[in-house]
Amino acid sequence: MGTSPEEIDTRKQGSDRVLLTAVIMLMIFGVLAVYSSIAYFAETRGTTAATLITGHMIKLGIAFVVMLIASKIDYHNVLRFSRIAVVISWILLIAVMIYGDLVFGARRSLTIAGFSFQPSSVATVSLLVHVVVLLHEKQEYIKDFKRAFLPILFWIIPTCALIGMEDFSSASLLLAICLILMLIGRISILHLGTLVLVGLIGGAALLSSSAERQSRVSEYINQVSDINSTQLVPGAGYQAQQSYIAIAQGKLIGVGIGKSTQRDFLPAPYNDFIFSIISEEYGIIGAGLVISLFVVILLRGIFVIARYAEDTLGILLAAACTITIALYGFVNAAVASGLLPVTGLPMPFISYGGTSMLFTSIMAGILLNISKHRRDRKKTFYYG
Repeated sequence: MGTSPEEIDTRKQGSDRVLLTAVIMLMIFGVLAVYSSIAYFAETRGTTAATLITGHMIKLGIAFVVMLIASKIDYHNVLRFSRIAVVISWILLIAVMIYGDLVFGARRSLTIAGFSFQPSSVATVSLLVHVVVLLHEKQEYIKDFKRAFLPILFWIIPTCALIGMEDFSSASLLLAICLILMLIGRISILHLGTLVLVGLIGGAALLSSSAERQSRVSEYINQVSDINSTQLVPGAGYQAQQSYIAIAQGKLIGVGIGKSTQRDFLPAPYNDFIFSIISEEYGIIGAGLVISLFVVILLRGIFVIARYAEDTLGILLAAACTITIALYGFVNAAVASGLLPVTGLPMPFISYGGTSMLFTSIMAGILLNISKHRRDRKKTFYYG
């Protein structure tokens, strides 16, 4: 992999406005959707919806500022700290299994000095950045199993395994993104097949170790097999059933802002099933707009920012950030629509919560920074 200095005209420009506009629009959708869905959650916490939405907007503001700061920092400087960041994330993931806050039977968040966060988000960003660095460093012998594939695998497997102990969905999606990056980075297809096999074996082991995970898969299979049924089955697939009702009630234009009825029945309507609330209140049109914004981010990130990045590091890093943001959005919508089993993954820039919002904004900021250092589109870039 290399570049020819004579044939590349790299120039510093402004941030990609299309990407920035899409992110801001998603954040606005998020504020409206969270405000509509947070009332019942506020009652269970002994507070008010206004208090929680104010907190959400503060976190959103912090995330937006962090995104702008990240867009000002040269992405090459970020890459230098990838190795130590992954090691720190391992320590945090081990700590959360021991000292983490127990919520719905799982330990996913860790509280330090009064601040609660999810180490899995730290680990996700750290690993993806480090995989990008390794892929770039090993391009001269990228097809070599011992010198390239195994060293990369050394970082992927422990990270995914530690996340998967408490958050199987996040670990599975992270492994899938790593596979895509390795494919882009020209890792041997045969070697990737080995990683897929390891992932399937590890996934089966994690599924068999948790009755809750097995029940989610069973419920999903039953829902698919009874897709033509008009009856709700008591106690089975409750979350998915309530989500279907919300989406069905939205029809074309929705029931109106703040008029959702399913927010009182859906578990975590402000987070995992926030797309259901958007579909109910804004209808197919509103839900379609949200999905379209993620499509814009995907297309802009891959076919503009990554394609015209100034070097191979920029290409791989832009691909990593873009694919992660888009996949999380698509998976959240697919779960709410019944296309995938319940996962518990948030929708980027929209779902309530601080950690996911913060690290997603960091990735968006990195994308904006890469977009500032674009090559002249008339010039040629050699990759491989």
